[in-house]
Amino acid sequence: MSSAFDRREFLAAGTAALLAGTSVESARGFKANDTLRVGVIGPGGRARGLMKSLAQVPNVTITAVCDVWDVNLAEGKKLADPRAFTTKAHEELVARADVDAVLIGTPDHLHVPLTVAACAAGKDVYVEKPLTHDLSEGKAVIDAQNQNKRVVQVGTQQRSMPHLAKAREVLKAGTVGTVHKVKCSWNRNANRATRYKDPMDPKSVDWKRFLGPVKDQPFDAYRFRQWRWFWDFGGGLFTDLMVHWIDVVHWFLDLDHPESAASVGDWYSAKDVWETPDTVQTLLRYPDRGVQVHFEGTFSSNRVGAMTEFNGTGGTLYVDRGRYEVIPDRGKKLPPSSLIVGTGERGLDFYDKPDGELVHLTNWVECCRSRAKPNAPAEAGVSAAAAAHLANVALRTGQVAVWKG
Repeated sequence: MSSAFDRREFLAAGTAALLAGTSVESARGFKANDTLRVGVIGPGGRARGLMKSLAQVPNVTITAVCDVWDVNLAEGKKLADPRAFTTKAHEELVARADVDAVLIGTPDHLHVPLTVAACAAGKDVYVEKPLTHDLSEGKAVIDAQNQNKRVVQVGTQQRSMPHLAKAREVLKAGTVGTVHKVKCSWNRNANRATRYKDPMDPKSVDWKRFLGPVKDQPFDAYRFRQWRWFWDFGGGLFTDLMVHWIDVVHWFLDLDHPESAASVGDWYSAKDVWETPDTVQTLLRYPDRGVQVHFEGTFSSNRVGAMTEFNGTGGTLYVDRGRYEVIPDRGKKLPPSSLIVGTGERGLDFYDKPDGELVHLTNWVECCRSRAKPNAPAEAGVSAAAAAHLANVALRTGQVAVWKG
């Protein structure tokens, strides 16, 4: 993994080059019926899904697309305005006057450099989670948001789901008592680690630009496609999946970061293929708040799926992306407001109702117009990612990782 110094150099150089090459202005003010012009950086599978949701938001058009791979660039162009500008260089996209805001769907290691560059160019930003790739990046991206007065929305879409906002109210009302223990999971049963002969033409990829601040290394088509499971580009299950639920925990309980983490990880389905483990657990402690949070994730079983339980002194609040439930503790009686909201199978990865991506993107667009703070600003993204990074420090060192500020 590249050092914090190397990453700061990259951020500073990228921003300086951008500002030297263009005269930038703050984004214009918007009226309700003005068209918000969006540029998309990294239209891979995830971002193309977001582009389809964005198309449902009134008065939004995609005017520019950027990707380092010819195939993604062509696929992203299909979902944009027919006249959309295309490029492999993000500097060209963020410098354009016909781009008011930027959606970033790149691998994790590029989230902060691109968000900083976009904010410096006067663009509002929607950036996928995790916001940061290591603990050193938090201040830079928060400063970029605040000093440039930009609207930055991190893609932890649970914060915009109405049933989860209601569940938070239920918790805050003391319905389940005092919460000392939280249980989170994201379990899947899927073979995601099969290596195969990839027909990708290396010449179709700007590999150097893809690497960005990461150390130089030979082109690897598998790492390019499966970047989540390699330390240079992602952070495995903790940053890819736990971040969603730890963000909900921080939001519901008004937490910032854990004071310590103890983690374990093993390779059961991805041995000798992934750098990051395919089966993990971590215990995060927030001693000043009297809270412990446990997360488990695997690709070997989908038991309980993706969910979070807040275990209180009077009962448990269960939440997932489609429902919440209030469950009394043995021998306890809960107030009449206790209920189940939502239908369908427990613990699914995604639900059509609510459409988390659509409501989260809608909140972002509304805030770009009103200049209000979005539901998941940079501060929330840094906080959630920091918990995952601390869990990974514990995992990789085999020791309890302690927060050092």
